[in-house]
Amino acid sequence: MKYLIHNKFKDLQERIVFLIDHFLIEGKILVNGQRNIIKLFEFEEITLSIKSFKKPNLINKIVYRYFRKSKARRSFEFASKLMEMQIGTPQPVAFFENYDFIGLKDSYYVCEHLENVFEFREIVQNEAFENRDFIIRKFAQFTFEMHEKGIEFLDHSPGNTLIRKNNDVSYSFFLVDLNRMQFHETMNFQTRMKNLSKITHKKDMIAVMSNEYAKLSGDDENTVFETMWKLTSDFQHRFHRKKRIKKKLKFWKK
Repeated sequence: MKYLIHNKFKDLQERIVFLIDHFLIEGKILVNGQRNIIKLFEFEEITLSIKSFKKPNLINKIVYRYFRKSKARRSFEFASKLMEMQIGTPQPVAFFENYDFIGLKDSYYVCEHLENVFEFREIVQNEAFENRDFIIRKFAQFTFEMHEKGIEFLDHSPGNTLIRKNNDVSYSFFLVDLNRMQFHETMNFQTRMKNLSKITHKKDMIAVMSNEYAKLSGDDENTVFETMWKLTSDFQHRFHRKKRIKKKLKFWKK
């Protein structure tokens, strides 16, 4: 086993190692997906979220050992970098990697579990959500700050931003599912707009985001909206076409 634990949590090292060794039988399941499993583990002083990534296939076992960092390690390193850059994300705690004679066997990312948060997805789905337009504008401000710092979050989607209400005029934003990120010296306009193309398919939300983003960037609002809407429409077309193809393939396999 290979692992790295953040200096702030060295006193929990033995207990965290134990939890990884007993991941299948310990903890409370938060997410039980086809690809990844997330469990919660409560301590007196903190609640930890441990994400077990899908076991890699034969090729990726080799890739993640010799050519590319594992998803768990990237998640830990990217979270640490976001913290340094003062962009919200759950406190990173550790990553673990287990190997066999071929390559990476499995991997885990450990972070602090955030209480009293909701997904940006709820804003997309519920048009009557309290302070909806205000939160959308705050989200646009949060994304603009990321872009100004050269952060391209490749999985910038409605389920990967958590929001905490501090009061009626203050909200905090936290990025999760961090294993796909790029960091740039500067980000051009097209890259920025493309980075917002997975957030929502709703035109009214894009109009609000465009208005707020244009105020901050100094770009023409119509250009921002038209570009964002086109890239969103293109993404939605690809997404639904992919779903149709998968559905057909599943039909033929029956």
